[in-house]
Amino acid sequence: MATALSPSTVCVVPTPSQLAALGTVLCLHRPGAARALGGWSSARRAEAHAGLDLDGMHESLRFFDADEACCWQLHLLPDSDFLAWDRLADHLPRCSEVAPGGIGERLWRNLAQRMRGGAWEASVLRFQSVPAVPEAGGPMLVASPGALSQLGIACARRIARGHGIAPSSSPDDCCCRRAAAAAGGPAPSEAHRHPIHLS
Repeated sequence: MATALSPSTVCVVPTPSQLAALGTVLCLHRPGAARALGGWSSARRAEAHAGLDLDGMHESLRFFDADEACCWQLHLLPDSDFLAWDRLADHLPRCSEVAPGGIGERLWRNLAQRMRGGAWEASVLRFQSVPAVPEAGGPMLVASPGALSQLGIACARRIARGHGIAPSSSPDDCCCRRAAAAAGGPAPSEAHRHPIHLS
């Protein structure tokens, strides 16, 4: 089932059409947010992040609310549109991170984040921009499940682990099955399923 929201006020964040151009991305959102797009609707600004840790280089877009708390993240995957990502990132402030320490350091950081209530939930999404009804103002952002390659699945799992996201509660769920359910079509055969286990 697709989710649609329009921003509550004028925001300095990417537009629905810019996000739709990104293709399939990994979206991290706070538990209890109004679906996966709750963070986008409360965001007031965004930054492009590039990080380096023991797993390698990774890029993300981070969105901040009025209290300057990170409320939403989009992560670049091998299945994303790299040119659209670069075009969007070029128009945002940039931040770089190099994660210090080894695996012990990462485990302590993840534990501290969870104790502070900084837990995230992950969704593999593809965005669309749809014209809004006249009373809603500008275009609306719609999200639906995105399909991933095997490399994309491995990358999404690594990012999720890095953010302390617990294993999926339904390990046999897959992007193909969710996409078919959202479209109202039949589930794919076993030969075409690609399970997504984010941790």
